[in-house]
Amino acid sequence: MLYSRAMIQGGASNQPLLSSIPITSLTSLESARYLGRDVTWLSFNERVLHMATDASVPLLERVRFLTIFSSNLDEFFMKRFALLRRRMRAGLEPLASDGMTLRQQFARLRKRVLAEQTRLAEILGEDVKPELARAGIRLVEFNELTPEETEALDEWFRNNVFPVLTPLSVDPGHRFPFVSNLSTNLGVLLSHPVTGEHHFARLKIPSHLDRLIRVPNGEIDDEDTAQLRFVPLDQIILHNLHEVFPGLDIADVLAFRVTRAAGMEIDDEEFVNLLEHVEAELKQRRFADPVRIETSPDPSPEILALLLAELGLEEEDVFARPGPLEYGDLMHLLDIDRPDLKQAKWIPVIPSRLGPDSPDVFSVIRERDIFLHHPYDSFRASVERFVAEAADDPEVLAIKQTIYRTSRDSPFIDSLIRAAEAGKSVACLVELRARFDEDRNVSFARQLEDHGVHVAYGVVGLKTHCKCSLVVRREDHGLRRYAHIGTGNYHPGTAQLYTDCGLLTCDEDLTADVLDLFNYLTGRSLKTEYRRLLVAPATMRDRFIDRIEAEAEAARQGRPARVIAKMNSLQDVEIIERLYAASQAGVKVTLIVRGFCCLRPGVPDLSENIRVVSIIGRFLEHSRIFHFANGSDDPIEGSWFIGSADWMRRNLSDRVEAVTPIEDVEARRQLWHIISVQLSDRRRAWMLEANGAYTLLQPASDDSPDSPSQLGTFEALCREALQR
Repeated sequence: MLYSRAMIQGGASNQPLLSSIPITSLTSLESARYLGRDVTWLSFNERVLHMATDASVPLLERVRFLTIFSSNLDEFFMKRFALLRRRMRAGLEPLASDGMTLRQQFARLRKRVLAEQTRLAEILGEDVKPELARAGIRLVEFNELTPEETEALDEWFRNNVFPVLTPLSVDPGHRFPFVSNLSTNLGVLLSHPVTGEHHFARLKIPSHLDRLIRVPNGEIDDEDTAQLRFVPLDQIILHNLHEVFPGLDIADVLAFRVTRAAGMEIDDEEFVNLLEHVEAELKQRRFADPVRIETSPDPSPEILALLLAELGLEEEDVFARPGPLEYGDLMHLLDIDRPDLKQAKWIPVIPSRLGPDSPDVFSVIRERDIFLHHPYDSFRASVERFVAEAADDPEVLAIKQTIYRTSRDSPFIDSLIRAAEAGKSVACLVELRARFDEDRNVSFARQLEDHGVHVAYGVVGLKTHCKCSLVVRREDHGLRRYAHIGTGNYHPGTAQLYTDCGLLTCDEDLTADVLDLFNYLTGRSLKTEYRRLLVAPATMRDRFIDRIEAEAEAARQGRPARVIAKMNSLQDVEIIERLYAASQAGVKVTLIVRGFCCLRPGVPDLSENIRVVSIIGRFLEHSRIFHFANGSDDPIEGSWFIGSADWMRRNLSDRVEAVTPIEDVEARRQLWHIISVQLSDRRRAWMLEANGAYTLLQPASDDSPDSPSQLGTFEALCREALQR
């Protein structure tokens, strides 16, 4: 394959860039240099929402993107908005990296969120629902039903819903009930028919019931799928409130949804037993402070005022919006057996070297490193197999693994337990504070300990985010170490949905570094130097800075100089400043950043040599890949790295991360091909402009229909994997 300089430097867009914004036209030096983290995160979620409007995406997959957008926004409020509100209420007034005060950030984000939610409702109501109807799937209102259908659903309500409803009144004898996080509720204002006195009651929509109920075609269990109609559960309940509150008049009703903070503040040094502390914190999380209340448009003033007073919220915390309160309810539609409306299921390809006729995985690794690109390469046939064979191999003496996130039925947990019961030395580093997976990881830790696995919880003050496994095996010439170093979690489920890279190796220096890393994680170690592995917070930041500065020096001397980095997010100010300096020295910097990016590209005399692309589509781009020219025109001869860390302050300073160099020539060739495909993408790629806006790139009219430009990254790589 030939490598043109245009490809090496990042290529050129088929669409002209928006006009760059001169530094002098921006409000301050701070805002000229950086984009705000939270507003760029909202931009990322808008790119996710755009997938729901793409006619080339199967219809039910577009529904899925509506739910992903909404779920992402919930997490944003639980984490980022909650942090912002807490700082505001504490009276703090720090400036953000974009020069905005907390109050300015809040106002800007609130306005943006309201606009996004309006757009979300428009896409559902004006685009997706009509297309669903044309496909025989209709989302209908209760008042559209015939009397016969209404009667059937009322009977279904009495048998299946009414018994599990628990109306909770609020009066001098009944305190205001606890409203759980992300629950959908009805606030009901009741009027006594004689006295006219008003009373308030809260009714929670049961979470264990489907939220979209099939409208019967004669019988409620009719299996005919030619024409499907669904009505929201809350509308059925609303129509039957007289059954819930007999003898009372329904004066007003307000559907509402509350979002609570999800952060856990833990000072590790104060707790001897981190496991017990996280268990206690999880019990308290459900009572965390509310940060948002969502309602339908034009909410009842009387009910809303009562809710705000009881929840401790203010008018600015109200997000009244059109559309359903819980878009996750739409996930029920994905269970419909309509393969014509869904993406064909991707079946990962077994790497050729690990096929059914291959010897044991350790023999294959000894021949040469194995580079993996999931989900195109099978996770089960490679990483799961590596740990499973280690558990069953009588020559394996020890297994060590990190667990940040994994599935409830994780094969890795089974393999580690099996190995421990077979008498092997097994150690597992379980990160208890993996956001939203704390409860699951506490359970795993207890389960592993009960079966004799040595469980550790990492280094005080640092989250363990590295993705490493180590196997020690007895062989003819003594002990040999084998390692897996990856960019993603040991999670079989997300390995089908996220793109990640991994390396299986028995390189002596790398595996020695991984061994030292595990000793640091599970024991007592002050080690700060590693042979070749980049480890945060010990060496990674400095090594990356050294690499960037070396490229800048090469550019000043007229030698080949480039930086290509692919990651989830970019926020670290020190790294950004080094990239700015490299750009000014003439280094061509290409960044593929899926999520938020605080670097402002294309600013004259600051970042004019920096290009930032975001790719959104079928899979979640999750791999972290780093490339430096290292004095070579040919990318294959440059330096390549993969690992667990984004260029964010928390990854480089507050987490234990591992990034490995890639030495195998074939693996480097594969990495460059992955980058080349993504930089050729004009179907799923967005260009970040100097003003912070993203522009969706468009394929050229003369591009081959089978090219990555026309197909997009995911389809192109899927086709190539099948050809292999």
